[in-house]
Amino acid sequence: MAPLPTPPAQPEDTPDRYVGLAVDEATRSAEEHGWSTVRTLPPGTIITMEFVQGRLNFEVRDDAVTRCWVG
Repeated sequence: MAPLPTPPAQPEDTPDRYVGLAVDEATRSAEEHGWSTVRTLPPGTIITMEFVQGRLNFEVRDDAVTRCWVG
């Protein structure tokens, strides 16, 4: 059986620092910090509980990040 691949390490970053930023600024900064995927969602969006390594999620209201989490 083939060995399981080792997932890449998460970027060394603090997701809370994006809260309050404009979505464009937050996305640009997250990509510069090494996040492979940045997903923006309106409040209350129904999403799966699937964890994706290297993904940062932004909940956005009125063009500002109101919540941020990894996965």
